[in-house]
Amino acid sequence: GIEEARYSIQQSRLTRLQRAERIVDVDTFRGKGTQGTSQRKIYDSQCTFKQKVKLVCDEGKPPSTDESVNQSYDYTGDILKYFKEVLGRNSIDGRGRDIVVNVHFGEKFDNAFWDGDDVSLGDGDGEVFLNFSRSLDVIAHEISHGLTQYTANFKYRGQSGALHEHFSDVFASAITQHTLRQTAEDADWLIGNEIMGSELYGESIRSMREPGTAYDNNLMGKDIQPAHMKDYYSGSSDHHGVHINSGIPNKAFYLVSKEIETETATLIWYDALQKLWPNANFNDAMIKIVEATRKLIKAGKAPQGSTQIVRKSFKDVGLLS
Repeated sequence: GIEEARYSIQQSRLTRLQRAERIVDVDTFRGKGTQGTSQRKIYDSQCTFKQKVKLVCDEGKPPSTDESVNQSYDYTGDILKYFKEVLGRNSIDGRGRDIVVNVHFGEKFDNAFWDGDDVSLGDGDGEVFLNFSRSLDVIAHEISHGLTQYTANFKYRGQSGALHEHFSDVFASAITQHTLRQTAEDADWLIGNEIMGSELYGESIRSMREPGTAYDNNLMGKDIQPAHMKDYYSGSSDHHGVHINSGIPNKAFYLVSKEIETETATLIWYDALQKLWPNANFNDAMIKIVEATRKLIKAGKAPQGSTQIVRKSFKDVGLLS
């Protein structure tokens, strides 16, 4: 009902503020420190707005009778495997940090979030959203916020905050495509389409292929993500447009992936992410992504012509240094 929705919104704002205020000493995580083996820990919040209420699944333990527990455990495994095998990274911090996921968070909670420490997944109200543990995209997006936090630690407002959202969408799409063995051509490029309510089947939370087209219905309103700088949102809502304006670099990433494949594009973006800093803006990111492209071509990890493709893709969304 309305009260549940209002509480969901308040809780989401609170957790985003926690994430916005999180301070990480990034330099301590750039290839330094002891290495561990990441453990998956799934907790059941038992429909409360509390985390780590009851540990229901630990690394290597037998499956649960709860589908939400099993899905979130398996998807977290896919995500960690991608980080290790494709990015060469040991968990989100590069040092084998454990991943904690809280399922059944809140009552009919219409959201999922990374709060700077852990992931929490709501069950959805059944009308707008279904259980968030059903979506690899969503879980990968939230865990990737952790990777982004431990790498560039973007401030969660304006363009740096939009980059936080953007890089999390990049890794979410890349992980989903890799896990499902899809090409950039095969992929749907949607985030969260697996958790839409029965009346909203076919809608999604975001589209990376066509930002601004993910949803248009009476329950959610209309997707206002821009796909070009000419439509840039300059208001103060959404922490000055962190979810809204992420559509612009998302579109650029899609355009690059379409030409050189998602995995190659992701390696470029990941290399660039490691050179970025907390208050970096879109232009800073573009410059570092172009530099990373040249570096990967030289190393034989990206095809000749990739630099021109990357520059044109940023030009196509209205960004040019």
